[in-house]
Amino acid sequence: MKNKLFTALPDEKDMRDAYCDALIAAGEKNARILAIDCDLSASMGTGRFRARFPERSFNLGIMEANACSMAAGLSVTGFVPFVHSFAVFTSRRMADQIFLSCAYAGLNVKLIGGDAGVSAATNGGTHMAFEDFGVLRSIVGVRLFEPADNVAMRALIPKIADECSVDYIRMPRRSVVKIYDEGESFVPGEAKLLREGEDVTLIASGVLVSEALLAADLLAAEGIEARVLDCFTIQPLDIARVVESAEKTGCVVTAENHNVIGGLGSAVAEALGEHMPVPMERIGVRNSFGEVGSQAYLMDHFGLRAKDICSAAHRVIKRKQAMQ
Repeated sequence: MKNKLFTALPDEKDMRDAYCDALIAAGEKNARILAIDCDLSASMGTGRFRARFPERSFNLGIMEANACSMAAGLSVTGFVPFVHSFAVFTSRRMADQIFLSCAYAGLNVKLIGGDAGVSAATNGGTHMAFEDFGVLRSIVGVRLFEPADNVAMRALIPKIADECSVDYIRMPRRSVVKIYDEGESFVPGEAKLLREGEDVTLIASGVLVSEALLAADLLAAEGIEARVLDCFTIQPLDIARVVESAEKTGCVVTAENHNVIGGLGSAVAEALGEHMPVPMERIGVRNSFGEVGSQAYLMDHFGLRAKDICSAAHRVIKRKQAMQ
């Protein structure tokens, strides 16, 4: 793989619109696909699915736990329900229903959490999910996804629509940086190798993938070559590729729009602790609730920028060298 400079350009449309495009396309092929909203169809971008399939769209109002239970019942009868709300509600508020009604029962329910992490922006700390993966990662059988851009989102929806499983996707509602070319393929559970390098591995998800690529360019200018993985599936984690990368570079930095506890950083640390212990640093939110502010301000405030990833890379390389 030949590395090239990364240009951070915004996608042509909001991720919620790319999601709805993919859901409509899946719905055209599969009449069992349903949309269940919790009074947020405008915010989540699912209004066009309702216009196209009114008989397959339901608004449960501000009753998220009930919406999840209803989705479980619909799954029992053979439907494929997609439940939409903000990430704080499709994780914390639905947790018991996801556990008992969906995962424990072995059903087929898809959960979409919008405004994950700092993308909640001015909705503030009460609506800023930094712990949604942490809440759901311990539930048996729940797959966790965080697509980095619209291409990944459009590719992921038909994949999960065709598989019987309990799936949770966290996403920003607004525009994100474009990472992939149209037609890129994605396999749930397999991380994407975006850049080769032998000095340090950067493992990122969601909106932090573009920051990791920018960080890799900054490091390359210093003569440090970083290997970059997009870990768009957090559960099940691509342990084989994570371990392979750690073995190749000898040190790892994770980067996520999430609490460092319970999400990508924890999953990678657990895998490396069992299979390939190497020096590791985690970029993410540390011991803090969310705040009100623009996404740009919040990324700076919580240390989620390329420069923060670079600083972590320098620290972890220094630790690696001290061990040699």
